[in-house]
Formats: sequence, structure tokens, C-alpha cells
Amino acid sequence: MHRKNHDHYLACWDGPIIDAHQHFWQPEKNHYPWLEKDVSIPFRYGNYDAIKRSYLPADFLRDTAHHHVVASVYMEAEWDPADPIGETRYVHQLSAETGFPAAMIAQAWLNRADVESTLQTQATFPLVRSVRHKPGGAASPQEAQQHKSLMMDETWRSGYARLSGLGLHFDLQTAWWHLDEAKQLARDFPDTLIILNHTGLPADRSQAGLTGWSEAMRRFAQAPNVVVKISGLGLAGKPWHIDDNAWIIKETINIFGVSRCMFASNFPVDSLCGSYAEIFDGFKLVAARYFSPGEQESLFFSNARSVYKVAV
Repeated sequence: MHRKNHDHYLACWDGPIIDAHQHFWQPEKNHYPWLEKDVSIPFRYGNYDAIKRSYLPADFLRDTAHHHVVASVYMEAEWDPADPIGETRYVHQLSAETGFPAAMIAQAWLNRADVESTLQTQATFPLVRSVRHKPGGAASPQEAQQHKSLMMDETWRSGYARLSGLGLHFDLQTAWWHLDEAKQLARDFPDTLIILNHTGLPADRSQAGLTGWSEAMRRFAQAPNVVVKISGLGLAGKPWHIDDNAWIIKETINIFGVSRCMFASNFPVDSLCGSYAEIFDGFKLVAARYFSPGEQESLFFSNARSVYKVAV
């Protein structure tokens, strides 16, 4: 569904938005190992000390004031891995007090011995729609030839196999060079929806990097039970700018189709790269240039509502 010369759209979406991927946290109250003051993990945006502070629904509403954000989907924030249920209770308390978030992706370690009881408990919470366990893997496309991710590990896959029976989706955060493994996972477990996070992480903006990313995304999109969140497009040491990201946004939607894409902020993480207004103004500009008002409604609102069963 390639589009050209649709300049007559250009009416930016001003309707409701469901932000399909964001976080809340209170590092001074709850334990997130990576947000400890003296901890610094390798991070794709570089230094992230600026986000080692509380970020709550009131902060999110202030950041989103420029846009009509009516609901959000909370993504597990690498809370204390010894207590995945604690995060879910905390998020439900926030939602009960503020109305945000309206749904959540919970933490679950698919290769742990307690995976069955953890998943069963997570599935009992009314806001839980999906789980995430980053499968790790290689640091480069070349290394990925030998170094597979957990998506190929039998113990991890046996945990993954439990998702469909509990009605849970799987949110996948992996580098694009592991998407062939993800495609195999999707085919082996056709009853589980995979929601690809952060646009497949196209951090390498060289021509070779973008070509590799695009080709991997095309292969992955052949699986019918996969969708993608357009988010996490910041670049280390560089302010977020639509000129750096417009082609990736358009290419992603062309590859997956409007019905399988959602826009999301990844806030407060992506506040390291740009303001909420800058990022969503960019999304709106690209969407308005190439897609009809009805298609924009799907990208900004109804796809996320459907995938995450958001009651709005």
C-alpha cells in the first residue's frame, strides 16, 4: 500500500490519542535496578541520569497537554525482577487513583521456574493485556549469525507457550537482526499476538543499516499475528527531529499496513531525545501527509484500543 503525492490530506490528526507505550515510576519508593543512582547500564540514548526521578500520571498529563491523549498503555519498567507482581499491584493503584494507565504490559520471566504461577497471577489483574521479557541477543547483525536470542531457547519458549491459554499477548523488544527468530516464534505459536516495540530499533541510520532493518521488517511482517509500535526513534546525542525519522515511520506503515501500526511515546525515556509535543507533532505531520483522516484515527487511537482492549 505505497502512497505517493497525497498532499491533499495534510490535516493533522486532532482527535483522541491512546499512547500505546509509556512508563510510570518512583525510584525513591520502589526498586528498579537500572534506575539506581549509582547504576548505569549500556543504553541506546547514552547517559540517562535525567530520567532517574519520579514520573507519575500528573507528569504525563503535563507532558501530553499539547495533544488529546485520552488513555495510555503502561509498559513494565524493569522493576525488581524478584517481585514482578508488585509492579502490577502498584500500576493498578495508580490507575485507580488517576485513571492512568488504562491497560498494562506486565513483567514475566519466561525462562524462570516460577513462570507458570507468575503468568497465571498476572492474567488475573484487570489491566494486564500482555507481558514482556526482553530476549537479549547479539550486538550486531554479524554477531547474530552465531549468537541467537532467547527466542530460540527451549526453556524460554516453553514459558512463551503458556501465553495463549491465558489470553495474553507478547510485547517484543529486540534488535531488527533478530526478527527472523521472531518470525519463527510467531509461526510456531500462531495464537499469540506479538507486538513489536520501538519500530524494530533502527538505530543504525547508515544506508546499509536502514536496508537491513527494512528487509528484516518485511520478512517479519509476513507473519499474520504481528503488529508494531512506532516509538523509540530517538538517536544518541541528537535532538528528536522529524527529518531523521519520517522515512522510517512511512516505511513501517507501508510494510505492516495501517491496521497493524500504533504510535507511542516511550515516555519518559524518550524525553531524553525530545518533548512529547515535538515527537507527536512529528508523528502527526507524517501521518497527515500520507494517510487519510480515517487511517490516522486507526494509527493514533483505534488500533491501540483494539490490541490492548482499552475501555475509552
